[in-house]
Amino acid sequence: MPIHIPRRTALGLLAGAAAAAMRGGTAVAAEETRAWGGFKARFLSPDGRVIDNNNGNQSHSEGQGWGLSLAEHFDDRPAFDRILLWTRRNLRRDSDFLHSWRWLPDRMPAVQDSNNATDGDLFIASALLKGGRRWSDPALTEEGTAIARDVLRLLVRRAGGHLVLLPGARGFEHQNHVVLNPSYYSYPAIAVVAEAVPDPAWLRVASDGLRLLRSARFGRWGLSPDWLTVSRLNGQVAPAAGWPARFSYDAVRVPLWLAWAGLSDEAAVGAPLSFWSDSTLQQMPAWADLSNDSVAPYAAGPGMREIGRFAAVQRGLKWERGGAEPVLGDRDYYDTALALLARMGAAEQRVRL
Repeated sequence: MPIHIPRRTALGLLAGAAAAAMRGGTAVAAEETRAWGGFKARFLSPDGRVIDNNNGNQSHSEGQGWGLSLAEHFDDRPAFDRILLWTRRNLRRDSDFLHSWRWLPDRMPAVQDSNNATDGDLFIASALLKGGRRWSDPALTEEGTAIARDVLRLLVRRAGGHLVLLPGARGFEHQNHVVLNPSYYSYPAIAVVAEAVPDPAWLRVASDGLRLLRSARFGRWGLSPDWLTVSRLNGQVAPAAGWPARFSYDAVRVPLWLAWAGLSDEAAVGAPLSFWSDSTLQQMPAWADLSNDSVAPYAAGPGMREIGRFAAVQRGLKWERGGAEPVLGDRDYYDTALALLARMGAAEQRVRL
């Protein structure tokens, strides 16, 4: 039986997250500013490309969107402009305002696949909209609005009674089901674009996304999978075939986005906290297999631990898996970005970590 989410709850979700996003970044601690400087020194090229150093030094719309979001948060207009210029020149698609998902430094052309990644587009759009407000720049606002409109036009579909957000414009719709990525429901970004482009579809996408997250809980700990199948016929959900049935490097962002949006009481936040804090596990694992409850033989990185700490503090819980850690050190791009984003979310929610 589907869970009913009152309209006022969904409206509160979007309004509250948007308000938090727009008030964020006004006062940033010196330690966080140093961490942002370190991120730029290690992962941002002089021409504005955010480099994923653990994946062949490729770049992607996710990284560009996160880079823009962090630059706006730290009131760093020069970095913002560099990242935006590179993104426009190298990832903007010719047919619309969306962005190709990946750029490969050792290929010609560097963009081998023009398909988009919805989370990247949402973060690019929300960063532009927030930047337009922060710096009183209507051109940024106009560009962010155009991207948000194309997300609605090209990436929202109906499936099994739900209005769903496709991970990309191509390759995720099948005759009997659609494939979704729960971590692409980046609620802080959705809230910002929904405020700029008022449309009832955003409200339905947000509320139906919460319904799916409440249903998509698998394995011993009731965790979200990295990739999810939704039946077109009846809306039933299952870990998607073709990907490992894991709560892993994608799904770890689900509790981050929910806590950031002020939804830390959701089960999709509580379940990962229970998994990460499980006393039967000697360490906080990097992933869990949802088909057999096995866990990674190696520990989660500091970025995941930072997400756990933020979500736990937001819930009023004691975090048992390590205290605050330096953001940089020897971390790779993804781990460092997760840590910075968790601290950005905490700042917007006025949570003291």
